[in-house]
Amino acid sequence: MSYDIYFLSRGEGQSWDDVLEAAEGAVEDSERIPAELLEAWRRIVPQARALLGDVDITEYEQQSRDLSHSDTGIDFSVFGDEVSITVPYWHSDDAAERVLAKVFALCLLVEKETGLTAYDPQVEMPLAETSPHQAMSIMSSVTTDLRNRYGG
Repeated sequence: MSYDIYFLSRGEGQSWDDVLEAAEGAVEDSERIPAELLEAWRRIVPQARALLGDVDITEYEQQSRDLSHSDTGIDFSVFGDEVSITVPYWHSDDAAERVLAKVFALCLLVEKETGLTAYDPQVEMPLAETSPHQAMSIMSSVTTDLRNRYGG
């Protein structure tokens, strides 16, 4: 389980529900990453390294790119034209606040470089409208619940 952020393109007058429905209905085959996303990826990687430190990069031909930070579990991926950031529910309280601050900063970089909007499905609104406290509260409560259920 992870806290997810999706990067989406929303047309004028289009509801977020319509955007999400279209994204879910997209065929998940091994389509190529569009050239503009590859260029954005090249600009984002050095900025993400500056923000996170040591990261692992995985590239699969023209279909996918992945940047992961093992200390936090933050994962930024591009698969075809799908762009997302995830972070596992490992963190609570102050740790959740620190990790989500990095996630929010990375999201701003991705938005700036791609022109896409970060959408937070946990609260069903754009990340720009999500308070860091709200995200931290969700992260902490889910992490605590998972630890109580499964140990850890």
